[in-house]
Amino acid sequence: MQNEFIPFDPARDPQALAASGALDGNVAQFAQPRGPDLLRRGAALDAWCNLRARHGVWPYARVLEGPPEPLATVAAGDGPAQRGINFASQDYLSLAAHPAVAEAAQRALREAGPHSAGSAVLLGNTRLSQQLEGALAELLGLGQVVLFPTGWAAAFGAITGLVHGADHVVIDALAHASLRQGAAAATRNVLVHRHLDCDHVRELLARIRAQDAANAILVVTEGLFSMDADSPDLPLLQHLCREYGATLLVDVAHDLGALGPGGGGVIAAQHMTGRIDLVMGSFSKTFATNGGFVACAERPARRQLQMYAGPHMFSNALSPLQAAVALESLRIATSAEGDGLRADLLRNAVELRALLTGADLHCPGTPSPIVPVWTGSESAARIAGMLLARDAVFVNPVEFPGVPLGAARLRLQLMAHHSPAQLRRAAGLVAAACERAGAGRPPVLAGTERYRG
Repeated sequence: MQNEFIPFDPARDPQALAASGALDGNVAQFAQPRGPDLLRRGAALDAWCNLRARHGVWPYARVLEGPPEPLATVAAGDGPAQRGINFASQDYLSLAAHPAVAEAAQRALREAGPHSAGSAVLLGNTRLSQQLEGALAELLGLGQVVLFPTGWAAAFGAITGLVHGADHVVIDALAHASLRQGAAAATRNVLVHRHLDCDHVRELLARIRAQDAANAILVVTEGLFSMDADSPDLPLLQHLCREYGATLLVDVAHDLGALGPGGGGVIAAQHMTGRIDLVMGSFSKTFATNGGFVACAERPARRQLQMYAGPHMFSNALSPLQAAVALESLRIATSAEGDGLRADLLRNAVELRALLTGADLHCPGTPSPIVPVWTGSESAARIAGMLLARDAVFVNPVEFPGVPLGAARLRLQLMAHHSPAQLRRAAGLVAAACERAGAGRPPVLAGTERYRG
């Protein structure tokens, strides 16, 4: 009964929850445990997680019973499953439930079986994976594509496969952990630029080139940042890379297929299709399956990734089912049907953001499948997430290490098939939960100063 749920109503007894300690602390406190026993020295972290679970403010490792649809059944811990409105899954165009996608998976299972049975460098490629490479190359306007087993593998592999210890990486302060860890694994020469600050990028590139004209520089950013729902100035970043002899890598995991003309994402929206040096992405947000890719125009870079990107060379390739699902999802996303689904998704994003801001909540960024709701304190995010779960509205409370300390939020992820009624009901419940939890607004600071420290 270690994780037995303790009923709690913060409106009646906020002091009791605060006194329990379940609202205190953060993951950063447990990041560097000491001691000789690797298997037991995480005991303090485990106890802290169990304390939060007992008091209903541990919203992680939930179980989805059934498909990731707008109405979903979710179980948490030992409690009963609930059916409610789902803003916690990533299926932006609602393709996971599309009958053509299911048929593509069934057809691949019948024709090729469930397993690739080898690395792509060996005999793990299939006709379907080759077709997927071709379809991605056409969408991105880049002729060289390398597939990876996950989006994380693509991000990590892209950097570690191309960058060596004497090279430099200039990376956005809010870049995904897979990109940051790839940079740290590739070189000690990593400089972090202020979020979306192209002037800072220029300053760092000039500083590097003043000292080192011999080695490479990789500038790393994202098309749509998954916690703030904002985007960089890609034409300016690519121009700066040309000016200083650097290479630009853009992670399009959250926007490709879901945004932009023809599903081309932020790159297409900014008229940069075929003009970005390196593009990497994931199938898991819009294309209804696991997997990832890296695309570029240069064949030597493709060969280097095949040979030196460990997650590509030393992992089994995408299964026939995964390749078939991604390929069919890509076909739909780039069709007239995909245009309609994107229009539905964007309409939902605009409507939900309007409802939430109308309730005096702060939603960073611009309309996209990601709708962040600022809470500031970790305790407010925990309480609001708990209250929403009790009302059968499933969101993702995000705190460190997903965001900096003191910048906690609720992240709502939209689908094309969310209904107006679901949006209205959820918005009212989110507003009520945030008010009861004491959610704050971000300090009035320019740029990314609120993320420092």
